[in-house]
Amino acid sequence: MDDALEDLARVAVDCGYKLHAALGPGLLESVYEACLFQSLSRRGLQVERQKAVPILFEGIALDEGFRIDLLVERRLLLELKSTESFVPVHGKQVLTYLRLMELPLGLLMNFGAGTFKDGIRRIANNYYRN
Repeated sequence: MDDALEDLARVAVDCGYKLHAALGPGLLESVYEACLFQSLSRRGLQVERQKAVPILFEGIALDEGFRIDLLVERRLLLELKSTESFVPVHGKQVLTYLRLMELPLGLLMNFGAGTFKDGIRRIANNYYRN
């Protein structure tokens, strides 16, 4: 288990919870993204927003492969949604991002859920915690 990664995840969840409690559901995803970026940055974390990640396919690098919402300390992927509920493709999307970036852990945060507890999912890529 990676204690530093777990600490990052705890901080991200805490910031997400406080954001959901303050603003509630129903805003655009981009609003939650900007606010969460600021909240994590104020905690002294290095955060990249809308990070473009190239995909290598058949020997060709595609610069516009995909963009992740937030990358914390180059180790923790945060994918944000603002929908009434998760659909299976949301988790698959995060797992694909984790695999392509060779990252162990991502958090899927849905700020459209009625409670933050209902809107948070851990997605692991060959990562196990005790």
